[in-house]
Amino acid sequence: MPAIAKEKLAQLKRDTTEERLAGMIAPMGAGWASEARAAAQARVRDMGLPHPRDEYWKFTRPETLVEADAPHAALFDGGEPHLFHDRARLHLVFRDGVLDEAASDALALDGIEIERLGKALDTDIHWARDTYGVLEEAGQSPVPRPLAALNTAYATDGVVIRVTGTPAHPVCLTYLHEDETSDAILHHVIRVEKGAEMTLLETGPGAARVNQVMEVDIEDSGRLHHIRAQGRDHERRAVTGTFARLGTESTFKSFTMTVNGVMTRNECVVTLTGDDAVAHVAGVCVGDGKDFHHDDTVFVTHDAVNCESRQVFKKVLRNGATGVFQGKILVKDGAQKTDGYQISQSLLLDDDSQFQAKPELEIYADDVACSHGSTSGAIDETALFYLRSRGVPEAEATDLLVLAFLAEALEEIEDEDIAGEMVDRLSGWLERRAA
Repeated sequence: MPAIAKEKLAQLKRDTTEERLAGMIAPMGAGWASEARAAAQARVRDMGLPHPRDEYWKFTRPETLVEADAPHAALFDGGEPHLFHDRARLHLVFRDGVLDEAASDALALDGIEIERLGKALDTDIHWARDTYGVLEEAGQSPVPRPLAALNTAYATDGVVIRVTGTPAHPVCLTYLHEDETSDAILHHVIRVEKGAEMTLLETGPGAARVNQVMEVDIEDSGRLHHIRAQGRDHERRAVTGTFARLGTESTFKSFTMTVNGVMTRNECVVTLTGDDAVAHVAGVCVGDGKDFHHDDTVFVTHDAVNCESRQVFKKVLRNGATGVFQGKILVKDGAQKTDGYQISQSLLLDDDSQFQAKPELEIYADDVACSHGSTSGAIDETALFYLRSRGVPEAEATDLLVLAFLAEALEEIEDEDIAGEMVDRLSGWLERRAA
């Protein structure tokens, strides 16, 4: 890019950033929290908010995610209860990005310590000091993630969870959208202590526009299972950033299901810092219509010996929907015996939909087993003919093949009951779209 064009772009990004920040006020907090917010604000100004000419935003236009006011998003009631509603869990309800304490369970469960973000950041000495903004800042290199820094600087609510044992039930965060112009900035901090284990569930649209960050620090032999359902609202916009750091023999497994929505970008940055750690990041999305845009951007860094990572993403797109996958495996010098696997696939149900993929491997160790692949295609006509020849109607046969296509990603969910719930919701979505 010519120097003049670079300076013009830089100035445009500065103007956009200052316009966005002008109307924002960082919440107050203890000295360390205020310092973390100020440092994050400086990072935002230094990087500038994303622009379509930025390398990792060339497939996804960020304008509606960075403009000063949240775009209007009509409320939607699909007539279904939220996922996980009938499951035993500690239930926390957020309405347009604000915790509704009256509708939530008490913040108490054996095996965990849990507080609202604001209370933690107001405390002079708190364990979250070593995590809040720390993992997000580390995740800014080598790829800048300014919307995550914006979140750290201005997050207004969220929870901090310290897992000290193995709680009997999952923690479930339900996000309700009730204001057509709501603009939520949520930040969660999770620390899993040595040998501890927890399941975190998330469900619901959240707000008209949502910027959510989750920082996850898993100590040696700790385990975190994260299962998220994004959906329901047709006009919602969301950008999420998950930053995870794994210790020795620890495990992090994250799965996301997305349906509906105008714009969704899910970023996940995972660093395996302890030997024998395991990280699985997976997701499925089903999109319908030219306004649907879904982007998964994943960056996994192997910085220890004998670690395993898996990235498994499947997208089903039709009627002009767009899907994006940007995934990278970085194996650092000395990270021998790395096992890294990455697959991204799309099923295009018409000629108008599109899938854009950018899979990457960067390896500086010689004793590794790393692979990546990306494919895009249509329904298998032979399989469709086989089902129809045995009396299965075309629409039903197509849905069966769609679910079979998504199966590899859904198998990343260890809890079979939760996986079954996901399949049931996907089946219902497909049936309604065929009607």
